[in-house]
Amino acid sequence: MPSLVGALAAGPVVLDGGLGTLLEARGNDLSSSLWSAQLLLDRPAEIRAAHEEFFAAGARIAITASYQVGYEALEAEGLDPRAVDLLLIRSVQLARAARDAAGLDGRAWVAASVGPYGATLADGSEYTGDYGLTVDELRAWHRPRLRALAAARPDILAIETIPSLLEVQAIAAELRGLGVPAWLSVTIADGRMRSGDDLAATFAAAAAAAEIVAVGVNCCDADEVAPALAVAHAVTDRPLVAYPNSGELWDAEHRSWSGTGTPLASHVGEWVAAGARLVGGCCRVGPSQIADVAAAVAATAETDPRGRHHAMPADPVREAREEAGG
Repeated sequence: MPSLVGALAAGPVVLDGGLGTLLEARGNDLSSSLWSAQLLLDRPAEIRAAHEEFFAAGARIAITASYQVGYEALEAEGLDPRAVDLLLIRSVQLARAARDAAGLDGRAWVAASVGPYGATLADGSEYTGDYGLTVDELRAWHRPRLRALAAARPDILAIETIPSLLEVQAIAAELRGLGVPAWLSVTIADGRMRSGDDLAATFAAAAAAAEIVAVGVNCCDADEVAPALAVAHAVTDRPLVAYPNSGELWDAEHRSWSGTGTPLASHVGEWVAAGARLVGGCCRVGPSQIADVAAAVAATAETDPRGRHHAMPADPVREAREEAGG
């Protein structure tokens, strides 16, 4: 099977949309603090079916349901750390099974989702980064989940919705020597990290880790994407990532959405021209919008058959191991 790293060098690849959004649309209750992690426990077939819907819509990367899986939250549900490890591995297996069922083996990939520390708290702090933790404390918290997901051998780790420079630094340090490539995407507002940190400094910190093969943004307003990609392009030649929200607004206190969405497909040409090679949607983006995004991505390939603007390391995992002395 060709590597995802090689595919990105050839042109843009379509991501899926909001997994939680689709699971809710399918009639599942995600109101608990565990969110989609609850379905990993109770209804794993629903997660696989949702992945299959996104593949059918044109997505070529499935992002797993591991975003909000945390050891502390699941310990409260009676799961010991080994059981949580197995749940993380299950999330990768379900996405891989959906890809195989869709007949896309060799033409689609599995990205193991790694959400921020705040996501497991279910209190909205993932959109502020205000945790009160040090880099070392964040490294220690992320370490077991990263290792468990790496052991499941996904094609790539999707480090996503990271709100602060501090957490980017912690994750980048933990990725070194792990042996799995990763993309790292941050969540932003008004041209800065949600924490208020400088965006250019954050992208530079991410790109300094050889195993981070692409950087960009997700879980933000679509209008914020192009300016953020320009900032990223100024500090790194890595491929870029773009998968914003639908345009609706999330109320963390009441756990509800409001407002109207924005057609993401109309932005795709601009994002690809800016260097985006992983393109999709995040919260409230369902299969129909991903189908439109896939069509727009295909249209960019027709206008620029090379589809590439960024050089990549030939083997970022090998380079990371060499840097680590292995």
